[in-house]
Amino acid sequence: MRENERIGIFFCITLNGNEDVVDIFKVAKNAEKNSNVSVVWYSSDISLFNVKSFASEINNNDLKRLIIAGNKTGDVKSFLSEAMFIAGKNPENILMADFNEYGANTKADTEKAKAIVECAILGVPFEAASVPDETSVCTETLVIGGGIAGIQASLEIANGNQKVYLLERTGTIGGHMAMFDKTFPTLDCAACILTPKMVEVGQHPNIELMTYCEVKGIKGVPGNYKVRILKKAKRVNLASCIACGTCSEKCPGKTLSEFDADTNLRKAIYIPFPQAVPNKYLIDADSCIYVQSGKCGVCVKVCPVDSCINLDEKDEEVEITVGNIIVATGFKVFDAKKIERFGYGKFPNVITSLELERLVNAAGPTGGNICFRTRDKKGNWIFSDDNEKPKSFALIHCIGSRDENYNKYCSRVCCMYSLKLAHLIKEKSPDSDVFEYYIDMRAFGKGYEEFYNRIKEEGVNVIRGKTAKIEEKDGQLLLRTEDVINDRLIEQKVDMVVLAVGLEPREDTSEMAKMLGISTSCDGWFLEANSICDLVGTYTGGITIAGACQGPKDIPDTIAQASAAASHVLKSITKGKINKNIKDLTYNEIVSKAKEFSSIMEDKS
Repeated sequence: MRENERIGIFFCITLNGNEDVVDIFKVAKNAEKNSNVSVVWYSSDISLFNVKSFASEINNNDLKRLIIAGNKTGDVKSFLSEAMFIAGKNPENILMADFNEYGANTKADTEKAKAIVECAILGVPFEAASVPDETSVCTETLVIGGGIAGIQASLEIANGNQKVYLLERTGTIGGHMAMFDKTFPTLDCAACILTPKMVEVGQHPNIELMTYCEVKGIKGVPGNYKVRILKKAKRVNLASCIACGTCSEKCPGKTLSEFDADTNLRKAIYIPFPQAVPNKYLIDADSCIYVQSGKCGVCVKVCPVDSCINLDEKDEEVEITVGNIIVATGFKVFDAKKIERFGYGKFPNVITSLELERLVNAAGPTGGNICFRTRDKKGNWIFSDDNEKPKSFALIHCIGSRDENYNKYCSRVCCMYSLKLAHLIKEKSPDSDVFEYYIDMRAFGKGYEEFYNRIKEEGVNVIRGKTAKIEEKDGQLLLRTEDVINDRLIEQKVDMVVLAVGLEPREDTSEMAKMLGISTSCDGWFLEANSICDLVGTYTGGITIAGACQGPKDIPDTIAQASAAASHVLKSITKGKINKNIKDLTYNEIVSKAKEFSSIMEDKS
């Protein structure tokens, strides 16, 4: 920043019904203290329809630079650029001080927002001025979440000859990817990609696998975290279990299978799926008759290994010390029951995309055959290969996503996985009629647009339009929908409807964020340090995020982000030092560093 360089600041902030936002007036008053700031505008002061009037404002104040501060700053940049041009100024002299980019979203972030604007006034990037001091780092790392992101990050760190604790809350690693049949756009077998990595994790000497565990507390400082972990009782000795399956075969307790997306039943003593790692049995206390009532114990009687099953085993807590923590906790799918007009939970053959994933999978409940859902003898709704098979399908996009009533954001993967499922339906049942109803087709990745064109050539009817309602009529499902391209309303009967449910943050995301000392976005996802240049870092030293816990993304992007998180960890271990918390830096510390950089830049110029 040059002395006497006159600057104007345009403040814009969108409330969207949320009052817990940065106090823009405090930020503005602080900025006005700077002698170079000649004028401050709020979005309510300026008409964005009169660019010549604003150009006059620029000339009247003899401004050399403009700063756009607030959230969604890009919405007004084109207007201000045109105004600068009309005023005879250089449109390149516009700087963006976007609060969202740096995670300043709430009133509690007002001091950070002040620093962001002050850095813009000084012409210094906020990330350059907000670098904390370093401290020593413990070489061991905790990875929370055993999906593809956690697996990839763990392997990269372990292959760097460093110790990793990989923690997973379920009985096996693999996450959602283990449930899939194929991956788009190449239609590669998901298990063929994933299971070798799972086996490598299970056998790696530098990885301590902690399944059926949960984080209960974290204390300490960057580089030296004490993590308290609850090891839930598996009630089966993994060292002596030979995975013969006799216990599960005789077990009378049953419940819905999480791995099969509740499309089938499993026993109370079970292996999550045949390729699970570890490939050992465990007992689900909630469905075990002995644990719930003190009666039964059949599994103990039939087990061929003495003392392998201990039905009275208790949970225990352990504590580990780590220098870095990678959070890769993944996502949950949107609960389609929330949108009653689609009839999920009411009509048995309105199913979700994840349920269809299990039906088309050869290792699924029907051996890869798509069947109707019916009740078993005990009244449970399940899919069975004995059931009749549907001949017509409708896949409806954006269920719970891009919807002001639920989640405003796009879940990114739904268009492509719906196209993939349409292909798999046609592959399993070539004579079936398949209809895709979409809002906008978002085929954004490498090979995605080509895959979309391929699906259309395979005979899938791709229709642009929103579906209003689903009803049951004459033994079929009646869709009331629209065809936007041909400007018509449609009433269509099909045998099965597949709802392309979006992705949401897990229920425990807020609680986990508090334990880790990191922030979440307004949509509930873990918040990165910078939305452009640091997607895995956070403002808490030694805590990185990877995969779909940071926001909806596909498998390639998840793996890339996991590798980036691993590189952050390996860098700190190699250096022997790690940055302290950025969030602990004060406004004065950040501005002082920015002024130092600014003076150096002026001297060089």
